[in-house]
Parts: sequence; structure tokens; C-alpha cells
Amino acid sequence: MTAAQLHRWRRRRARRVVLVVVSALASLALAGGYVFADGLGLVDGALTFSSVVDGAPTAATTPRAGATLVADADLGRAIDAGKASAAVSALVRAKGVGDEVSVLVLQPDGTTAAASGQGTAREPASTMKTLTALAAASTLDMGSTFTTSTHLVHEQDGADTLILQGDGDMLLGAGQSDPHHVNGRAGLGTLAERTAAALAKRGVTKVRLAYDDTMFGDDRYPDRIAENNGNHLYYTPVSSMAVDGGRQRGGAAADPDRFSDYPPLSQTTAADAADIFAARLAEAGVEVTNADRPLQMRTPEGRTPLASVESATLSAVMRFMLQHSDNTLAEQFGRLLALHMKTGNSPEAAVSAVRTRLEALGVPLDGLVMADCSGLSPGSRATVMTLADVQLRNTEVGVAPAAAEGLSVPGLVGTAATRLADDGAAGLMRVKTGSLGAVTSMTGNVSRKEGGVAVFAVIVNDPPDMGAARDAIDDFVATLTEL
Repeated sequence: MTAAQLHRWRRRRARRVVLVVVSALASLALAGGYVFADGLGLVDGALTFSSVVDGAPTAATTPRAGATLVADADLGRAIDAGKASAAVSALVRAKGVGDEVSVLVLQPDGTTAAASGQGTAREPASTMKTLTALAAASTLDMGSTFTTSTHLVHEQDGADTLILQGDGDMLLGAGQSDPHHVNGRAGLGTLAERTAAALAKRGVTKVRLAYDDTMFGDDRYPDRIAENNGNHLYYTPVSSMAVDGGRQRGGAAADPDRFSDYPPLSQTTAADAADIFAARLAEAGVEVTNADRPLQMRTPEGRTPLASVESATLSAVMRFMLQHSDNTLAEQFGRLLALHMKTGNSPEAAVSAVRTRLEALGVPLDGLVMADCSGLSPGSRATVMTLADVQLRNTEVGVAPAAAEGLSVPGLVGTAATRLADDGAAGLMRVKTGSLGAVTSMTGNVSRKEGGVAVFAVIVNDPPDMGAARDAIDDFVATLTEL
């Protein structure tokens, strides 16, 4: 190698070294810049420099002592038929119950321990929800979630249309997603922020807003449900999306998963969600040109979402439905089942799907008339044999656990929170209540104090004294823990 060649080789090597060093420094600067930007929230990422603010602690509630821990459930431990008959007789003869009463207590093996009027079909009220819950939970993927998403469409007139598409989440939150609750698990505020970030990457700062509420078609009211839905207190049509189930409280509940109020329900829940989303988009820096009136539009096929948020699992939503006896969510589970089984997309198709699934499970359906999937519509009829057989499935392993986990515990949670008749039975009963103007009912299963199990169902129609009839049912169910 000549001196000149050696000189050129050294110059090239020096340039390569400089290039490598500069590239490394640039990479480090880029990485450091991204980390810094991520921490400031300028780009999507997992880091933050912001201080973490703990949520305000919820007020402590008064604890209730449970009964002494009982032995493991022994499905072979038979119920004393004499004691069961005495409990049934006490209920049937109780003051205020009247003549239109049916009651059934089943042994753990499904045979009858005691009964009265078990073959007579009566109006069951919200205990009808247990049929829908069993049918849906034994068929649908209860670990799946509802997805609420946004999609961008470039229109021929040059405008950018943003479509808010619902997937059935009727427990959306108006603000940030709340991982600690079922009601509000997916928040429109979070979706707006994610959508704004995605739009910014595309250079879009102004959109026309639309919403897609086509999931459940046009038929969303069971025929007679309006007769028991005065002032829209108990039902709003199933929808692709709703905030807080359509409840119009004028403010958030202290605990969105536990409440006992019945505010009027909006009858336009998807449009309401779109209005709230428009406000959240504006807060996130996106101009919405039609914020006062979002459009209705079907999302074009094959679109990739800009952003999305996920609800709680279907099993958690079912638990919420059963504990609050939410009529809309019960109807929605029927519709989801109908769509899954391809029986149609209507209230009638939902009822058909529930019946078909129960028949496949072997539930006795003699006398069953389902005016809807929730029990709110007048005209439904069921026997205690049907209700009790459904509850018998909750003592079995692996049939439909979501239908059992959502049952109320008297004295603790759900619609039975005020229905504990004996402190000694606390924690030993899992029930579903039913109440209409002339109906009080209850079905469920109990853990007997000696380690056994009992399954029961009670329906009382037209009692002379509704309060006394409810108390008699509560006393009866508590007595079953002693059998």
C-alpha cells in the first residue's frame, strides 16, 4: 500500500468512526426525546412524569357479621322432608300471603323435599331474569367484552366524518375509563383522548361527528313492556351504547356499581352518548362541526378503528344486571343470545333463543309464557318448578357460573340487601327477587348450616298485604338454612 493509499484508507476509517458515533448519539437523543415526550404525555406510551393522584377513599360502610363458617357443601346430605313441609306450610298460611302462592323446595339431587302449588304457572316478575341469565351464560363467551370504537371516513365533499360505533356497552362512563367498577369501566373521555391523538397523527383537527346505533335493528320494545314502565323508570330500549344505563341522575353515584335509586331512563341513549362524546372531543382539542346534532350513520364495512375502549366482561355485566334487576340489560342478554344463535334480531327472537337454550339444558318449561326476557312486561307465567330447576344448575360445577355469581345476598348486596330476616343466616343465601304491583317472588339456593344445600322458588300473586307477604318469604328462606 502506497503512502497515498494509506492516507485515503485512514481518512475513510475516520469518517466511518465519526458516522457511527454521530448515529449512536442521535439514537440516544431520539430515545431520550421519546421518553421525555412520553413522560409529558405528548406521545402515546406507558410512561408519565405526572404525579399520581389517588382516588378519594369511599366512605366506610357498617360491617355485618356473617354466620359461622359452615362445612363444605355436601350434595349428598338430604333435607328433612318433615321440616321442609313445616316451613312451606308456615309460608302458605302466613298472614297477608293469600291464596295465589306457589312454593317448592328441592333436595340437592333435584327431587322434591316439600311443595305447594308447584304445578301452577303464575306471574314471576323479575325472577324471569334467572332463565335469561342461565341461557345466556351457558352459551355466550362470558369472558368477552363490549368494544366502543371510533372510525374516520373521508367524505367526497372533503369533510372528515368521525363515527362513534357502539358494540352493546350500556354501562359506559362519561369521563375517564374506571378500572375499579363495572359501570363506567370504559369511559368516553378516555376514548376521546385516544381518538384525538390518532387524529393528530393524521393531521386532522376538525371532524363531523356521527354515531352507529344499528346493532339491534329497529325493534327494541317488547310488546307490552310500556305498561309497567311508567315515567320510563324501569326500561330503556336496548342500544349499542349508553352512559350509566341511561340513568339521568344529574350527577355520578357515589358508587356506580351499587345504588338503589330509580331515576328516569333516557330513551335516546346512543344519541346521548354521542352528545357527551362530542363534548369530550372538544376538551381533547378536536373541533366538532356539528356538536349540537351528531348524525346517525352505519360504519362502512372493513374499517380499522382509530381508537377503542373495552367494557367489563360479560360475566361482570351479568352480575350487575342480576343484582340491580336491570330490565334493559336482561333484554340485551336475550338479544345477544338471539344474535349468537341466529334466531333473529327482535324481542321475540330473544325469547325464542332463551327457550330453545333452556330446552337443550333440560329445564322443565311446562306452563312457561315469556312476554319478554326480563319479567317486566305483563303476561309472563312460570311455575316454581321451572325457577327451582334453573337454580339447581347453580349448585353444579361448570354449567353457567356467571348466572350464579350475580345472585343477591340478603343483607349485603343487590335487591335483597334489605331482605335478611335472620342475622344467623347472613351470607348463606343467594337469591333473585321479583317485584311488580301484584307480584312478589324469590328464587335461589341456600347453604344449610349442617353442610347441605337447598334450592327453592316462591311466587305470590295478588297478596292481600304485599309487605306481609314479602316478610313471610324472607322468613321462609332464612328457615331453609336450618334444614
